[in-house]
Parts: sequence; structure tokens; C-alpha cells
Amino acid sequence: MSTTDTVDVYAPNFEAWIDQFQEWQTRIGFDPSWLGDYRFEIKFDWDTAGDTIEFGDFEGMPKWDRRMQVPQQTVRDAIINMVSVQGDTEFASVEQQWHLLDSAPTEYDRKSAMRIMCEEQRHGWQMAYVLCNYFGDQGIREAQKLLERNSSANPIRGEEDRPRLLGSFNEPIDHWLDFFCFTHFIDRDGKYQLKMLSTSSFKPLAASMGPMLKEESFHLGTGANGLRRIVTQGVIPCSLIQKHINKWVSTGLDLFGVDESTSAQWAYVYGIKGRFDERESDKPADREHLNEASRALYFEELHKEMERINARRNDSEPALFIPSDKFNRSVGKFQGDRHDVHGNPFEGNDAEWEQYLYDTLPNADDDAQLQEYFKEEWIQYREWKE
Repeated sequence: MSTTDTVDVYAPNFEAWIDQFQEWQTRIGFDPSWLGDYRFEIKFDWDTAGDTIEFGDFEGMPKWDRRMQVPQQTVRDAIINMVSVQGDTEFASVEQQWHLLDSAPTEYDRKSAMRIMCEEQRHGWQMAYVLCNYFGDQGIREAQKLLERNSSANPIRGEEDRPRLLGSFNEPIDHWLDFFCFTHFIDRDGKYQLKMLSTSSFKPLAASMGPMLKEESFHLGTGANGLRRIVTQGVIPCSLIQKHINKWVSTGLDLFGVDESTSAQWAYVYGIKGRFDERESDKPADREHLNEASRALYFEELHKEMERINARRNDSEPALFIPSDKFNRSVGKFQGDRHDVHGNPFEGNDAEWEQYLYDTLPNADDDAQLQEYFKEEWIQYREWKE
């Protein structure tokens, strides 16, 4: 059985970062008193991280414990970038979500969201620790940047010209239907990203992933359970839920990056980031299509999850579905292409295309309609159990 080590003593450079973190909480509007007795801890699972590099051109060699063991500066830069992107998403999620706490439909949902925000901050805290303590001045600066960027969706903005790094994390989460879609689809992508880093050749990064994955499972489970409870209650029409599915699936697919990615290929060469099923697969990696392979597994999982959600649907309601991976894409080979939600080429003109997007994605009229539904008991009640 693997053990998780907790770091309790911090170096001065990380102590200075903690002061900046507390300033960030205040700046974005998050009240630290909401955390109660929750403690941010640094957790490493060294056993599951493994001792030898598991894939790529350095396979079989000892994993790197320190930055100076990493063979080239470009490889160190790549690791720093991956840690920074992961940390950026964690803090962005809190910026997107904290304003929902006062409008939670039940105490169970409020406490679930609060737990998610605590753990997202811990994950960002973990990534900042790795940057500050393993990558010298460069890492310290990147850790500071995690707190300087601010989600475009945050009700209390910081630097207007410094949005978060990835598109999904600048999207507004305006209400609880958005929240459940985000935690179901985007946190599910987070599971994929964390698992791909869990086999990393940089051991402190790999050792960070086990505890983060355990906590992440609650986040995406909250989204799946939330959508099932909404469908079971039957107040919000499936046609309206479908529009939000269309929005969040398309941006979730974008998070896997470009097709035929050379950066993903080089990350694999150096063992920095593996496939989602790296330890389970007995097939050699297609290094030229790593992002596509992970995206395909994610897409397949979404279809299976939607079957479970649909099982709760009233027979009079249309079946919910996962839109085509060609629809509304901003990253990858379908970027900017015009396909409908079923993947068929859209033949209309610009005005007709804009109207189609208005009809298939959430719009202002839909939001107004949702506010009326939110006045009812629109989600199945669930009791919070400590």
C-alpha cells in the first residue's frame, strides 16, 4: 500500500508566496473564513510515482528528483510550463465559482462546492510549492504569475489584460447548471490531465498527482450527480440542459490541445507527460497523435456518462446527447469549421450560422428562463452527511 507524505515545514520562498496567495483570495472576493478549519497541505505519494522513467527515450532510467538532473533547460522549461498550466486552472476555477455559494439550491450543494473550492486551492498550492521549491528563481516567478492572472469570468476582476491560460477557465459560470456542467465535463478533463502527469519522469510532479486525483474524483462526481438530480427532478427542460452540454463539451474537448502536437510528442520523448492509459495499455504510443488519443478516450467516456444521466430522464423529454467533436471547436483540426451538433457540415451563410449558434448554445433568453425555473424546486434534494 502506498503512503502519502505531508510537508509541514516550508522554505522562505514558499512562505513569501503564501502571503501573496492570501492577498489573491482577498482580491478575487473569496473570504478565507469560508474555509473553516480546512488546512492547505502539501501531499506527495512517492510510492505510486515510481522510481524509474516509464516511457519515452529515457525509459528505464531513474526518475529525476531535482531540476539539475533534468538533462536540458528546454526540458526543464517544459516541466515548468506543465506545472504552471495545471496550477493556473486550479485558481481559475475558484475565481469562476465562488460567487455561487450564496445561491446554492441545498446545503448539500453549498458544502460540496465549498469542498471543491478548498481542494482546488490546495491543488494550486501544491503546484506553486513544486515551482518554488524545485525550480529556483524561474519557478518562483512562475508561481507568482499563478496569482497575477485572473479569470475573465471572475465577477471581481484583477488585471484586465491577463486572463487565465486556457479557454474553459475564462468562461462564465453564471449559475448552478453551469457549475454542474463545468464539474462534470471540465473537471473530468482535469482527471485526464492529472493521470497523464502521474507517470511523469519528474518525480515530485508524479508524486503530486495521486492525492490530487483522489480529490478530483469528488469534483467530477459532484457534476455527474448534479446533472442526474436535475434530470430526475424534471423541472428544467432537457432542451435547455442540452444547450449547456453543447457549450461545455466543446470547450472541454479543446483542453486536450492541438492535433499532431509536437510539444506533446517531445513531452512523451522525455517522459514528462504520458498517455491517459500509459500503465494499462500494451500498445506502443502513436507519438504524433497523443492529444487525439486522449481526447478520444475522454469523448468515449462522456458518451457512457450521458447514458447514465439519461436513465433518470422522464420519457416525455428528448434524450440528452454529447454533441459532435466537430461542433463549436476553437482548438484542433476542426477549429473555426462550421458543423452542426451532429457533425454535419453547416451549409448556411454567416447570419444563419450565427442564428444556429444562438439556438444551440445558451443565450440571454435562456438565462432569463432559467432564473424562473430556479424559483422552483428544480433539483432533487439531497442531504449533506459529514
